Amino acid sequence: MNRTAMILAAGLGTRLKELTADKPKALVEVAGKPLLQHNIEDLIQQGFGTIIVNIHHFGEQIIRFLDSHDFNAKIFVSDERGLLMDTGGGIVQALPFFHDTEAVLIHNVDILSDVDLQEHYDRFVASPDEAWLLTQDRQTARKLLFDDEGLLVGWKNLNDGSYKWVDKAFDHYKELAFSGMHIFRPSLFAEFGWQRYSIINLYLQQAKEHQIRSQQINPGFWFDIGKIDDFDKINQYFSPKKA
Repeated sequence: MNRTAMILAAGLGTRLKELTADKPKALVEVAGKPLLQHNIEDLIQQGFGTIIVNIHHFGEQIIRFLDSHDFNAKIFVSDERGLLMDTGGGIVQALPFFHDTEAVLIHNVDILSDVDLQEHYDRFVASPDEAWLLTQDRQTARKLLFDDEGLLVGWKNLNDGSYKWVDKAFDHYKELAFSGMHIFRPSLFAEFGWQRYSIINLYLQQAKEHQIRSQQINPGFWFDIGKIDDFDKINQYFSPKKA
């Protein structure tokens, strides 16, 4: 199987403040190793032979980093330096890289976890679904909403009480947090043109006619390197333990 993954590395990383003043978030180091390298090495170890990395903020630094490392995988760059395409638009722009694969795993560059991505990918390929959103039961201000069969029906912002529904409002649903990882069949987004999209909005739109399903994960560890306040404890977690 040609397992294919895409690492979303084009974000501005503004919440990391001084850590991204002179570098992209993808090259911020955790335990002496850039986030991008953590993710590439983990994906390769899990059997992903093709990896696409999108770039924007300090994108030339990511290109130099990739050129200077001999990773055991086919790695391609989807260049958004001209216009940041957001989480959905970046995936749509990268569709030409996915022409010979059944499915694509998307992984945010600021997520570190021990999730068995290969197992989820292979089960997804064997399923009839067109996308799996890897979810968690954890506290967050924004929640994805699923029906009793695990199908996506909406989105909720707990801060302001707003909702987005796939079709109609539901009285009973399960609220789950998005993990920053998801798997889809490339045909799901083939009809969309190149422009800025939120990936959540794309999934909400496509869920009207396609099976977009939750796959709940319970990892041993999962970190979102999103805020400067969390960085020190995450860095300590991955640093070598002293005897």
